[in-house]
Amino acid sequence: MENELSELIEAVPCPLPGTAREAKRRWDSIAKPLGSLGLLEDALIRVSAVCGTADLALKPRKLLVFCADNGVVAEGVSQCGSEVTAAVTTALGAGRSTVNPMAALADCRVQAVDVGVRDYPGAANVWNCRVQNGTGNIAREPAMSRENCLRAILTGAELAKREAAEGTRLLLVGEMGIGNTTTAAAVTAVLLGLDPAAVTGRGAGLSDAGLARKQAVVRQAITVNRPDPDDPIDVLTKVGGLDLAAMCGAYLGAASVRLPVLIDGCISAAAALCACRLCPRAGEAMLASHLSAEPMGEQLLKALRLSPLLCAGLRLGEGGGAVCALPLLDQALAVYRSGQSFERLGIEAYTPQE
Repeated sequence: MENELSELIEAVPCPLPGTAREAKRRWDSIAKPLGSLGLLEDALIRVSAVCGTADLALKPRKLLVFCADNGVVAEGVSQCGSEVTAAVTTALGAGRSTVNPMAALADCRVQAVDVGVRDYPGAANVWNCRVQNGTGNIAREPAMSRENCLRAILTGAELAKREAAEGTRLLLVGEMGIGNTTTAAAVTAVLLGLDPAAVTGRGAGLSDAGLARKQAVVRQAITVNRPDPDDPIDVLTKVGGLDLAAMCGAYLGAASVRLPVLIDGCISAAAALCACRLCPRAGEAMLASHLSAEPMGEQLLKALRLSPLLCAGLRLGEGGGAVCALPLLDQALAVYRSGQSFERLGIEAYTPQE
């Protein structure tokens, strides 16, 4: 599987600057102040460089929600138990979870993917891509074997490539797994060389005492497992999770087939950082939807060199923040496609000023 991952990484192409320049010229021809739509203009220019065309489309689009359980929940790092992961996974498949009505309004399909929900019997409209039955407790042992980590990465990559083959034009990546703000914090602390206290937040609403316990657990997990910060697979194997590994693979798979991908919050951003450490070119296919309210959110986006479209204090998970960014991108694309040029409206064109 190491060879398969190497082949995947080698397949990731560079962005095409020619189409980016063409998209920039289109923006500058539209009758509005130059650059006045800010990050929205930048986002579509970035998408054009990934896709290799300035004739852009953002539909159809799909949100893949990777679902898995984390053994570290046994350390009391969350105010609810692992059974919630299974309940929400089933709700996602049934269209009854929080993100489902949001996605419907944004014309985005939602697909739940079980990569390791503990003791999960399966449910309608939930893809069975199980790698193992939840992970080990990272405070005491590695999350998984390296082999299973690679299997989860390759699973995510194959799903992303399949979406592209079926016509998806924009991929959104989210997750569901009780305890995964703990695993994401551990991964972030290792990859960025930061103290666990600087990146570990309250998750789904921990008390001060709960936060202190969670920070101590992250520190213990790093001490016990000693992940290699220069080897993202080792980091995911030892202190990560199946959802993080599968999301990492989805980013790599999407980039390999020129499919732009919208990051959700801090957990999917931690997976995105793993993907970029494995293949820096993969970052060119990524867009940041929002700045997570979790403390690691800002650090991760800074490391990814991405600016968020939204800063609304979001911390839902499930891909909710990514879905919230879609109407903004749709508004930008409507202007981009409008053809309302300076010439057409009889207005003297703006020119860049020093």
